[in-house]
Amino acid sequence: TLSWAYGVLELKPHCSSSEIKAAFRSKVKQFHPDLNRDRKQSDIMVRHVIQAYEILSNYTKSEIIERECIDPFDQPECEAFDVFVNQALCLGPGCPYPCVATAPHAFSFCSETETAQATFKGSRRYDGEEEEEEGYLIQVAASQCPKKCIHFVTPLQRMILEELLQSILIKPYDTSAEADLLYSLIVKAGYANNRYQRPK
Repeated sequence: TLSWAYGVLELKPHCSSSEIKAAFRSKVKQFHPDLNRDRKQSDIMVRHVIQAYEILSNYTKSEIIERECIDPFDQPECEAFDVFVNQALCLGPGCPYPCVATAPHAFSFCSETETAQATFKGSRRYDGEEEEEEGYLIQVAASQCPKKCIHFVTPLQRMILEELLQSILIKPYDTSAEADLLYSLIVKAGYANNRYQRPK
């Protein structure tokens, strides 16, 4: 996978850490979803760039975002089209309006937690009628959720929220501080995403 990572960032092996960092920033800018017509493909490429940088720099996704001074909760990197489910609040199969039934293309039940999880990951605009219907069903599922645990976020916001959520779900002891942080980041993301403006 090292050769793949060097290929994604278009670097030669044994390059310096500053060259890796410069290539990472250049590629993120090149494939930014708001600057490309094919939003789905550009989102995939940004994910590959982050993954390649993660491999070459030995940092986690959260550390990369933190080290690169990227705060997607203050300055969203693109429009919020990704879906995040706060599984800490989800009622699971007991929900009177299960998102899994409303939008099965976007949600499924997680066997480990018995709660809903988002399977729809990837920024995209809806071009065709079928895709518009899928987007509408996700909106319906989010609006019907009695616990309001479905949120629209950006890819970087989702990565951070999912990492934090996993730390809450796997710990058998009190995680109220992490849960409070998760809630505050979701609120902050909602506020920032509502005032996001695409670059001109």
